[in-house]
Amino acid sequence: MSSNRNAADTRRTTSEVGRLEVSAVQDGRPHDGQLTATAPGIPADDPPSVNIIAADHTPPSGLPDAAPLPDPLPVWQDPSLPVDRRVEDLLPRLSLEEKVAQLYGVWVGGNSTGDDLAPHQHEMVNEAPDWRDVIGAGLGQLTRAFGTAPVEPADGARALARMQEEITAANRFGIPAVAHEECLTGFMTWKATVYPTPLAWGATFDPALVERMAAQIGTSMRRVGVHQGLAPVLDVIRDPRWGRTEESIGEDPYLVATIGTAYVRGLQSTGVIATLKHFVGYSASRAGRNFAPVGVGPRELADVLLPPFEMALRDGGAGSVMHAYTEIDGVPPAADPELLTRLLRDEWGFTGTVVADYFGISFLQRLHSVAADLAEAGALALAAGVDVELPAAHCYGAPLIAAVRAGTVPEALVDRAATRVLRQKCELGLLDPDWSPLPAALTAGADRVNGDGPATGDPGVDLDPPSHRALARELAEESVVLLANSGTLPLRPESRIALVGPLADSVTGMLGCYTFPSHVGSQHPELPDGVEIPTLLAALRDELPGTSVTHVVGAPIDGTGAADDLAAAIESARHADVCVAVLGDRAGLFGNGTSGEGSDAADLRLLPPQAELLDALLDTGTPVVLVLLAGRPYALGEWADRLAAIVQAFFPGEEGGPAVARVLSGRVCPSGRLPVSVPHGPAGQPASYLTPALGRRTEVSSVDPTPLFPFGHGLSYTEFVWPEVRVDGVVPVADQPVEVPTDGAVTVSVAVRNTGDREGTEVVQLYLHDPVAQVTRPVVRLIGYARVTLAPGQTGQVDFDVHADLTSFTGRQGHQIVEPGDLELRLSASSAEHRHTVAVRLVGPERQVGLDRRRVCEVALR
Repeated sequence: MSSNRNAADTRRTTSEVGRLEVSAVQDGRPHDGQLTATAPGIPADDPPSVNIIAADHTPPSGLPDAAPLPDPLPVWQDPSLPVDRRVEDLLPRLSLEEKVAQLYGVWVGGNSTGDDLAPHQHEMVNEAPDWRDVIGAGLGQLTRAFGTAPVEPADGARALARMQEEITAANRFGIPAVAHEECLTGFMTWKATVYPTPLAWGATFDPALVERMAAQIGTSMRRVGVHQGLAPVLDVIRDPRWGRTEESIGEDPYLVATIGTAYVRGLQSTGVIATLKHFVGYSASRAGRNFAPVGVGPRELADVLLPPFEMALRDGGAGSVMHAYTEIDGVPPAADPELLTRLLRDEWGFTGTVVADYFGISFLQRLHSVAADLAEAGALALAAGVDVELPAAHCYGAPLIAAVRAGTVPEALVDRAATRVLRQKCELGLLDPDWSPLPAALTAGADRVNGDGPATGDPGVDLDPPSHRALARELAEESVVLLANSGTLPLRPESRIALVGPLADSVTGMLGCYTFPSHVGSQHPELPDGVEIPTLLAALRDELPGTSVTHVVGAPIDGTGAADDLAAAIESARHADVCVAVLGDRAGLFGNGTSGEGSDAADLRLLPPQAELLDALLDTGTPVVLVLLAGRPYALGEWADRLAAIVQAFFPGEEGGPAVARVLSGRVCPSGRLPVSVPHGPAGQPASYLTPALGRRTEVSSVDPTPLFPFGHGLSYTEFVWPEVRVDGVVPVADQPVEVPTDGAVTVSVAVRNTGDREGTEVVQLYLHDPVAQVTRPVVRLIGYARVTLAPGQTGQVDFDVHADLTSFTGRQGHQIVEPGDLELRLSASSAEHRHTVAVRLVGPERQVGLDRRRVCEVALR
């Protein structure tokens, strides 16, 4: 218990704390976050971080009265000094209990949710502990103050500020907690913008746009007092049956790395720490089952699963990493010092914090059985390199303190983790003397709408301003993929349209699992969504106001539907010129959805009631346009030849309805490209384009994994030609490879012309083919891409700066190497449609490359 008297007035449980508020004014003035009471009982050599206002100050004799001189700041509080020096000064002042308190969070309200928001939540969270006991020695993190239950943004900001005020008053040094939130598809709180899901980010092939989105998300979070965001997900999709496919960016590590790194840059540009997850291998679980073991070898780990994390750390500067729940070859990452210390820190040079996925340290005992009790689980994780236990203390609280006192855990490991936590708090400004618990949104004169206009005196905080909605729509529009089109699209305004399907007049198909309405709002059915989310029906009627659009549900998403619903859908289709069938997924946690965390799929067949509906609609003879609003790809081979068009959108967010409607009407020319292959049939899974030759169709297997639509595929309403390729400014000579040193580079340029009658965007993709190597290599792999927007008749040029480092892979000795020999650079419209091939011969010695290698293919548009 702290001796600071500011801490000791009332006792509350952590459930009650969530209802606390802090006033934005004090004695008629804006609250500055300083505590004005003295704190007796604090040791003289350990001054608190709060500014203690002296009761009296007498100037030296003989001098005129003057303003009292401030007491000199302790080293650890002096913002003019280097961070490491400040932390070195503070750490020895802390007791063991105070150091351990920095290594865990508290989940206010975590025991009061209806269904689980995290795996095994209600088994792990029992009665709410006493708030004063929790914060007496300090606190490392506050868990999801905004993302656990619905709260008005301004009320949430006030409650968070009040909690921070009590935390700083309770501990001897006035150290605040880091507040973290989920932010995968936007700040995951009520009334905040819902952006498209990460799989939609991948479909844009537009890192710059994703960076802008992340900056908006970070701005909203920082303004209400949040310091850390639990995103992005950098898991490379290996089996799309996995429920968390929707949270991932794609099946290619270069796409995931470049898009994910852009997100990191955007979020951290606002002062919010990005957290890379899930490190590592989570997406490679057997049969696509959540938490299932992972059996990948070291080469797949190094060349497929790790590169996005390396780029986001080395090039993006991400401040935090979250370990994965799963295990790799019998060792859970939370207990693996090879991953969390040797690779992450010693080799990659990471200096930020490693945080536990929720309850992940306890799972070392409960699920993995590599620890006999919670104390041993904590010891394993701490030794491996997990710095912070989230969402609350189970292993790093009393069990860890007892283990250190007993001599079974070296205190040096506690010091190591506490140093990293305190360094990050120092970098965030939380140890500065002028730190205030009041966030920008609550200070006098604050702009309530994130820069969209002046303050109006309204105490509300707008987390969904027009600028955010506009960007959400732009991102959604760029993410829509036109998979097939016989000429039925764009829809003609004079057509009679039957809009059929369970997602046609529902917001469900717009929202991924980590959106607030799906994740939390589903437990509060009486609550409105908090933001406007137009359905596709409403959006299409707005888009085509003079067009007849009739709507019938036809079938449920899953389960059993009424026969008369199906009959009504058939009748509606028969009387229409075109039928638009809107099918797909419902996101939900742990089996409560058809997509999402813990909602894995046995196979990639369309769900039975939707498949039955689609068959019936096609049997009417009316042209059918299939619109899929989903969290994963589905096998469409049995219908592809009969459909008039296929449009794929991956949970496109609050503006997804208008975005899809604009593509259907033709106002938006589609430019999305598949971030994951669409299978022909379900039997070929798991499959990915990123495979050696024997992973493709062969004569020695009866199973054909060839996709219906390959990675990178996407059509447009205009036409493009690529008339010319140059290498270093010269037209290459046929059958004569261009020689490049193994430490050199070459510029490959392609001209792109829009030969259609409307503006459109082409996505030029650059793939590497390595025909002979010392280990098996993927037939092709993406090493560069560019979006090129052209007016009718306009020609542009794309220059790819291809360094030899981009050809590197893990050789037989386990090192990353550039190998001399012949290669092909394929300029392509998808991973299967190659427009031009440039033969290259790498000459010179084999090179071992390290962290200083080039990871990105620089692109210039002319």
